[in-house]
Amino acid sequence: MDLAGKNVVYLGGFGGIGQKCVQELLRRQLKALAVFDLTENAEALAEWRTGTPGTDIFYQQVDITKKEDIEAAYKATAERLGHFDVVVNGSGLMNDRLVELTIQINLLGVIQSTLTALEYMDKSKGGRGGLIVNISSVAGLQPTALMAIYSAAKTGTTSFTRSMANPIYFAHSGVSFVTICPGFTETPLLDDISSKTTFTYHTPMLDMFNRVRRQKPEDCARNLVQAMEQAKNGAVLMLELGETQEIDIPDFWKPQIE
Repeated sequence: MDLAGKNVVYLGGFGGIGQKCVQELLRRQLKALAVFDLTENAEALAEWRTGTPGTDIFYQQVDITKKEDIEAAYKATAERLGHFDVVVNGSGLMNDRLVELTIQINLLGVIQSTLTALEYMDKSKGGRGGLIVNISSVAGLQPTALMAIYSAAKTGTTSFTRSMANPIYFAHSGVSFVTICPGFTETPLLDDISSKTTFTYHTPMLDMFNRVRRQKPEDCARNLVQAMEQAKNGAVLMLELGETQEIDIPDFWKPQIE
């Protein structure tokens, strides 16, 4: 997709990866950018507006755990822009001591945001189609025992997004879906990890975790935006150490039709 002249909604745009993605997106001469997040970062917003005066950049307060917040933000954005072409669900929390909140932000919030966005984007409902990008994680590709709750939520996000990319749905709605699975990235998400693990006792997994190489958030952002421009519907992309790899997830079960 050529992003020039497009209207983009970014959930979690003030986060560690989110801010770098927004900066990368604004280099594409967007028509408009709506940033959905819990708390406004006025400094970042002012910097983006000053640097990109030709793009309508605005903030919508959203608590991703509240369906009514999500619906209100999309409604206000649709009224302001008329339509949006791209949605990025990038809100995230990694803290297995907060079980319900981890599931709400990383999985339920993504689902609610996606389904709400489709109400406006679905061609069968008068929309223009478009692209929805859901940010999962390498923990959504394989079990990550140190953060079992986070891994479960991100695995759910991967599976949900792949399901939404079903060709039958795409033919109906005109909305394509891409799953992004970043590897370890230098953001506050990884800070003080020993206080966020599934269990409180120490394991060798924590020692290994602290030794894993991490990519820069700007490298992750660059590859994420390139994926928005180039990836096909249903793609699952791992962004690891500045590289992009498409992941082929096989079908392990095929229904036996009578």
